[in-house]
Amino acid sequence: MTDLKDFEFDELCAFLKEMGEPRFRAAQIFEWLHKGVESYDEMTNISKATREKLKKTTYVSTLKIREKYVSKLDGTVKYLFELPDGNCIESVVMRYHHGLTICISSQVGCRMGCRFCASTIGGLCRSLTPGELLNQVIFAQKNIGERISNIVMMGIGEPLDNYENVIKFLHNVNHEKGLNIGCRHITLSTCGLVPQIKRLAGEKLPITLTISLHAPNDGIRDTIMPVNKRYKISELTEACGEYAKKTGRRISFEYSLISGVNDSRENAEELAALVKPLHAHVNLIPVNKIKERDYKKGTAEEINSFRETLERRGVNATVRRELGSDIAASCGQLRRKSMESEGQTTENNKTVKTVKNNKNEGVNL
Repeated sequence: MTDLKDFEFDELCAFLKEMGEPRFRAAQIFEWLHKGVESYDEMTNISKATREKLKKTTYVSTLKIREKYVSKLDGTVKYLFELPDGNCIESVVMRYHHGLTICISSQVGCRMGCRFCASTIGGLCRSLTPGELLNQVIFAQKNIGERISNIVMMGIGEPLDNYENVIKFLHNVNHEKGLNIGCRHITLSTCGLVPQIKRLAGEKLPITLTISLHAPNDGIRDTIMPVNKRYKISELTEACGEYAKKTGRRISFEYSLISGVNDSRENAEELAALVKPLHAHVNLIPVNKIKERDYKKGTAEEINSFRETLERRGVNATVRRELGSDIAASCGQLRRKSMESEGQTTENNKTVKTVKNNKNEGVNL
C-alpha cells in the first residue's frame, strides 16, 4: 500500500494517469490531502468509483496526537505525535509576531550522537517518509485552527540524513496546490553533513540553511559532536561558503553555550574569526538541561558577554528566546519521557530497529 502523501504532485499525476484518471483529478486529491482529510470518503468531489480504486492500492496517512501541552507562559504548543507503527515524534508550534512557526522532526531518533542533545540518546529508529513530515504541519495546523506560515526543521533527527524524503517534503509543502508555504519561510538545520550541503545547494530551493556548529575549533567539536570526526570545521565552512554563493542565501550558525566547555571569551574570539568571512548570523542557545548529561548553561551575564564579544568583532549575534520552558519544549525530551514511562528504550522497543555503532556515539558517515 502506498501513502499518497509520499508523492510529489507530478508523481501523483502520473500515478492517476495510469489509473485512467484526468490530470485535474490529481489537483483535487492533492488539495484534499493537504487539508488533513483522514479517509477517501471525505473527498466529496471525487467519485465513489475512483475512491474505491484508490483504496485497493493506496491509503491516506494520519498522525495521532498522543500528548499535547500548551505553555501558560507564551502559548507554545508541543505535540507528541504517534505514527502508525507506534513510534512517536515531537513537533512544536511557536507564536511570533509574524505568525505561527512549527518545528518538525525528520527522523524517529537520531544517529548523530551529539552529546548535548536528548534526541540522539538511544540512536536512530528510522527516517520519516515525506507524508509523515508533511502530516506534522497539516495536523498541528488542523488542531490549532490557524494557518502555520513558517517551518523549522530542527526537531528530532538530522534532516540531511533523510535527504530524499526531505526534498520531496519541501517540494510538496511549497506547492501552490498544497500548503503553499514559501521556501523563504522554511529553515533547515544540519549538524554538518558536507556532501549533502553541497548537494542541497544545487536543488534551487531558497530555504534558509542553519548549521549546528556549537564549537569554535575541531578539538572541542570532536568531543561533543561525532560528525566532526568525519567532516572537520574547515570542510564544513567551505561547503557553507559554496552554498551561500550558489543560492544567494545567508548562512546561520547555531551555537549552544555549555558552561566551561565552549563559552569562554577565547572561544568567542575564535568563533568570530571563523564565521565573520561568511557574513553569517550566530544564534546563541543556552544549553538545555537533560538528565543523561551534566552540561549546564552559564549565567545571563556570561551569555551576554559572549554575545557582546562576537558583536565587537563584527559578527551579528542574538540569544535565542526560550519558549515553552514550562512544557519541556526542547527537542527530544517529551519522546524520551514517554518511552521511559512505558518501560521502553530504543533497544528493547520491538517495533523499531536501532541503527548505531559501538558506544552509541553516532555512526560513521
